[in-house]
Amino acid sequence: MTMSARLALMFLAALLSACASRTPPPAKVARAPVFAPSQSFSPVADDVLFRALGLVGTPYRWGGNTPDSGFDCSGLIGYVYRDAAGITLPRTTSEMIGMQAPSVGKTALQTGDVIFFATNGGSQVSHAGIYVGEGRFVHAPATGGTVKLDSLSKAYWQKAYLSAKRVLQPEHLARNP
Repeated sequence: MTMSARLALMFLAALLSACASRTPPPAKVARAPVFAPSQSFSPVADDVLFRALGLVGTPYRWGGNTPDSGFDCSGLIGYVYRDAAGITLPRTTSEMIGMQAPSVGKTALQTGDVIFFATNGGSQVSHAGIYVGEGRFVHAPATGGTVKLDSLSKAYWQKAYLSAKRVLQPEHLARNP
């Protein structure tokens, strides 16, 4: 029997044995919280979304605020809004959560909203990210890590979630070229 015939026979045997096996029972899935469909309501929101996603993988650095130096969470948010929307935001998460922007409920989040967390317990803001839609956000989580895309449905983020602010306002978007 030739080598190609042996390989074909082994492939056929493997294919048939795979078809004969039983499918595993479906895993139990916990219900995820319901998030409103992301409404990318403007080109500016899309610019913020794509800029934030484009920085995934950039190294974390405490106090960092550029792709070359790395980012901490507030440095990432400030950079994305400055670069993609021409908006200058406060430098720290505690200043950001206090900025004059409308608060947004968790079920009304839209692409570009800034979301805040109390990762140290209690109710003091200590972390923030940019909501990108479908229950996901981009953030710079910790020393030794990188900017990443994460899910609000994870138990850790659900427990730490504080609030959100809508930075991109309709009047700001109207002057978009």
